[in-house]
Amino acid sequence: MEIKNKATRINLFSLKTVQMRTFHLTWLSFFLCFFGWFGIAPLMPLVRDDLGLSKSEIGSTIIASVAITVLVRLLIGPLCDKIGPRKTYTGLLVLGSLPVMLIGLADSYETFLLARLAIGSIGASFVITQYHTSMMFAPNVVGTANATTAGWGNLGGGVTQMVMPAILAMVLGFGVAETMGWRLAMVFPGAIMLVVAVLYWVFTTDCPEGNYADMRKSGALKPEDDTDGAAKGMMAAVSDYRVWALFLVYAACFGVELTINNIAAIYFFDKFELSLATAGMIAGLFGLMNIFARTLGGVFSDKFAAKGGLSGRVKFLFMALFIEGVALVAFSQMEALVVAVSVMIVFSLFVQMSEGATFGIVPFVNRRALGSVAGIVGAGGNAGAVAAGFLFKSEALTYQEGLLYLGLAVIICSFAALAVRFSAETQAEEKARFDAAQSERFGTSGTAQPVPAE
Repeated sequence: MEIKNKATRINLFSLKTVQMRTFHLTWLSFFLCFFGWFGIAPLMPLVRDDLGLSKSEIGSTIIASVAITVLVRLLIGPLCDKIGPRKTYTGLLVLGSLPVMLIGLADSYETFLLARLAIGSIGASFVITQYHTSMMFAPNVVGTANATTAGWGNLGGGVTQMVMPAILAMVLGFGVAETMGWRLAMVFPGAIMLVVAVLYWVFTTDCPEGNYADMRKSGALKPEDDTDGAAKGMMAAVSDYRVWALFLVYAACFGVELTINNIAAIYFFDKFELSLATAGMIAGLFGLMNIFARTLGGVFSDKFAAKGGLSGRVKFLFMALFIEGVALVAFSQMEALVVAVSVMIVFSLFVQMSEGATFGIVPFVNRRALGSVAGIVGAGGNAGAVAAGFLFKSEALTYQEGLLYLGLAVIICSFAALAVRFSAETQAEEKARFDAAQSERFGTSGTAQPVPAE
């Protein structure tokens, strides 16, 4: 669909427009989903002792936490096309808060595994975040908008590594035993998710012109058989090889980030014999890079597009992903704590820049099936995390060896980015949209030609 009145600039400190209210509520919602999704990770040493979990069982819970998200992300994209991102996000926040708050009821490996599986569904929030900002922002800033909302949301994965041990310490301060403390601590992120669900419902709309349901009733949006439309969109996305190339690319960047979020604290805790709080603090540095790194990927994607069009976006994605793989291989070989942390930060920078660059391309693959494309590519990240999870589940491999093999896999996957190509006609149309958005932003007449209606 062709949406009008998209914002051509990001007024970061404004809440006056629906575009900017959506911008801030999407990243905040994703932040809290990420916080709840990985809130248990820095507490795993306690959970391991409490429930008597083996390395293999911990690996299985890591896989479970990201596996279900593959399926939910595939479903959530078409759902955004059908009922709109506002209803979809609100519903996910409400339903997802329940397993986050109730994981403390787990009393065995099996029940803990099921709880982590259920919590993994909130990882689908990423697809809604990218869909909603793509609906609100014009081509000249959509890469930056998508990267920033996703990056600030991913920041929750770093903040939770630091904050959850602090919340645990506060709970323990009331005289609660550690075995009960980690359970009570998980109520906090779930409760905040419910509050933000209300804010999302009240202060956002599906697109700048309103909500899909109202627009279809008024005729502003073409009435259609939503089920049939969603099915056609999904089929179009599934049959496009570029979508699967980006699926693989996203597996190699976001999949890696999810994996590091799950293992970083326990890796530093065991390898360098650190305290739980210190290990969590260092692990949190990886996620904290999201405060600017993913945005940087989107900014560079938009800058490369200004000079090289869609091909420029693709070239930058390849470079960022290739460097990510090299940095991960280097990180896996570090034996000194200070050097390991330094290399991890460089590695994190390129992981998140690659993510931003990936979704700097997604909105242009198929405008008519944006939800389906975003859903499939987003699912790639979790599929990558599932595959990587088996490296860290194996008793035959150390975490260090697993990181080495993962880095080599990323280097290989980086070449999939070069398979993403666009026709001359599509490139010309998108250049016209980009130029028109730039002209509107800067108040110039520009040279852009009229963009064909879709």
